[in-house]
Amino acid sequence: MIVSVNSDPDRKEFDLLLQSTISELNLHAKKSTEKVATLIGRQLEPYVKDLMTEIAIGTPFENSIELIGGQKFPDIIAKNYYGIEVKTTTQNHWRTTGNSVLEGTRVENIERIFMLFAKLASPIEFRCRPYEDVLSEVVVTHSPRYLIDMNLEVGKTIFDKIEVPYDILRKKDNPIRPIVEYYKSKLKPGEELWWMDADGNSKPSNIVIRIWNNLSLKEKQELKNRAMAYFPELFSNKSDKFGRFAIWLVTREAVVCPNVRDLFTAGGKGSLKINDNYYEKVPRIFLNLLENVQSISSEVMQTSEIELSDYWGFKTTEDTKIFDWINLVSHHSLKMDDSKHLNIRQILSYLILK
Repeated sequence: MIVSVNSDPDRKEFDLLLQSTISELNLHAKKSTEKVATLIGRQLEPYVKDLMTEIAIGTPFENSIELIGGQKFPDIIAKNYYGIEVKTTTQNHWRTTGNSVLEGTRVENIERIFMLFAKLASPIEFRCRPYEDVLSEVVVTHSPRYLIDMNLEVGKTIFDKIEVPYDILRKKDNPIRPIVEYYKSKLKPGEELWWMDADGNSKPSNIVIRIWNNLSLKEKQELKNRAMAYFPELFSNKSDKFGRFAIWLVTREAVVCPNVRDLFTAGGKGSLKINDNYYEKVPRIFLNLLENVQSISSEVMQTSEIELSDYWGFKTTEDTKIFDWINLVSHHSLKMDDSKHLNIRQILSYLILK
């Protein structure tokens, strides 16, 4: 992978500096095992900085090694161009959670970063590789972060997977989007990404997880209306038709419902009069639909075409989205034996477009 079109100043000398630093750290690990084993977390950073400063004497990097510390990225810089991010683990492996994909705390002017990783479990060992070469996946804690794997094979980075080099991705206005698109392409039917969307259009999930029964009647109805707008398969006879809604309810709204089916089907069948037509034995889910159709159609109209396209699985437009929604609901309803006496397309068109 090509990571830069510019030559790095004194790169060979810096590579030698890193190699010497790692060699010296591994010697320290053998000679002073107990002392090195205590250098957990941020305690290792000043230790590495001091060692690099000593080794850098007589090189182009003399008097340029600086410990940044705090919440900045990376931890150590050299000649205001190179950076060293320091990570430690007390486990006997070479993986850990890395830094934010967004890199909002990146030190200005730092162009080339290296990962210095300390495995402090016996036997203690230090390794160092280019930062972008050890980032295997994106995982989520409180925000999307890289997963570091110091044993990662060449060609297996997250940047190889999304086919966007690290130095191009990190400079994008929205570096999350290519990552989201990659993980979305790998989803199985019924799966969704719970942690982010590509454009930031969806509202953030509530920090508090709530139980459905604790919601107000207004909140419950609003969520059901949005569900009927976003998930037309609710009106089908599919055995898993409530699956995507259940995932969305938890991941996007932070609401847990033990039995989502009952939200739409409880109460059995009923009757309904529309204009001069009287319909009997109407399944409860269609009663919910038709009794709230104005609110549901408003939800469709107020939701962007991009978000609806994502929910529906095909590209809709601002001009056609309400017609597309009617057609989707109608298409799914035709597969339900209990609704074959209802012309859903005709009814919805009359109620919405009259």
